[in-house]
Amino acid sequence: MASLFFQKAHSLLCTPNILNTMADPLTMFIVIRKDLIKALGWSTGSVIAQACHASTAVLHKTSELPDTREYLADLNNMHKVVLEVKNVAHLEALAASLSGLDVPHVTWREQPEDILTCLSTSPIRRNQEVKDAFKKCSLFRS
Repeated sequence: MASLFFQKAHSLLCTPNILNTMADPLTMFIVIRKDLIKALGWSTGSVIAQACHASTAVLHKTSELPDTREYLADLNNMHKVVLEVKNVAHLEALAASLSGLDVPHVTWREQPEDILTCLSTSPIRRNQEVKDAFKKCSLFRS
């Protein structure tokens, strides 16, 4: 009985697609403007709320995509990376780069002020193009 279990587990884990998924999990990238805190005096909580808005919006807008469905099917193993950029110009450049790569994402604007605050990608895999797009970002620190 145990032998049969290990044979099935081995065949499942040795399937190239499964190994790819384990080595490169679906990940959401959330990018926040650092200047909102440093230069504009926003509280950390206000900035975190912007990230929540963007990540919720992108999941809603991409809910029919297979990667989003797969990501939401395993809530206990979600991966997110929260990054920062210096200012609005850097965030706009990143959004343009992601658009050029056809990476589904949402840019979030605080209303009614219409201030671009952050962006969030849908759940994606970290291929080299994606890694290159986020090279100028650093991990978010409050």
